[in-house]
Amino acid sequence: METSERLSEIGGGHDRPAFKLLLSCPSGLSPSEVSVVFDQTYDRIPHPDISLENSITEYGGHTLGEGLIPLRILVTFVGTNLNPLWERFLFLSEDDWRRCQHTSNPLGNGAIVVTSDEEVVVLQRSTNVGEFPGHFVFPGGHPEPQEVGIISHHTDGELTHQMVNRKVSQEMFDSIIREVVEEIGVPTASLGKPVFIGISQRVLNVRPTAFFFIKCDLPSKDIQQLYCSAQDGYESTQLYTMSMDLSHAKLMTLNTPPCHDYSPPCKSNLADIASKMPGCHQGGFALYKLMVDAAKENK
Repeated sequence: METSERLSEIGGGHDRPAFKLLLSCPSGLSPSEVSVVFDQTYDRIPHPDISLENSITEYGGHTLGEGLIPLRILVTFVGTNLNPLWERFLFLSEDDWRRCQHTSNPLGNGAIVVTSDEEVVVLQRSTNVGEFPGHFVFPGGHPEPQEVGIISHHTDGELTHQMVNRKVSQEMFDSIIREVVEEIGVPTASLGKPVFIGISQRVLNVRPTAFFFIKCDLPSKDIQQLYCSAQDGYESTQLYTMSMDLSHAKLMTLNTPPCHDYSPPCKSNLADIASKMPGCHQGGFALYKLMVDAAKENK
């Protein structure tokens, strides 16, 4: 489809930096340490160029549905951030919020899932998804405020703005657990509590993603087997588990039945694979590396 082809072109072949770290928390933050302000002050501002603003619907009409993200937001995201004219939506400013005030920028999320045998889980996206088909990514998606009953900035009288902010903040942590469970098939009970490690933004089309570190108490072999029955397995075709240090990777592919059969080891490590990821996920790897380096320094 047109959107997939356009995103595939967007994914590589550029000289500009792949990502920008908007926030780094190497020590990791728990839900009680993260505060989210869910306010219409930060909503997208229409672009003063009417012809450019009208192009949003034109390009947003080529959307491919992803998860439960509202159609209005999806159309605006494709029509601004993924528009061939996306750079024209940017405002000339050093302040990142002002610079991106005319783009949609729905916050994505990603997880660095580490197995009990110290391997990191990486997926290869299906060619049928709308955003970055065929690319290597960490498990993830995006928070869903409607999951906690928040569908607009207007409260119904029972919820204060402070309560709304707190519920949206908790949804950031709850949603990444849902994404991991649905995408790789592991049970919720096998996952530790997510730790927030920062936000990266791909420089190309300025999409931000919040990243979390999650420890899984299952070995990589068990995860590869569970992946066969993952609820959202259609979004990816392969699951890798790999080390930061060792030059090898274990590969399982849904195209090779039965699921517990493994392909020969790949000569790749996490750093090699990360360099082939979309910019925001390259930033996720950078955030994880900062976390690992900080842990070593504190020993």
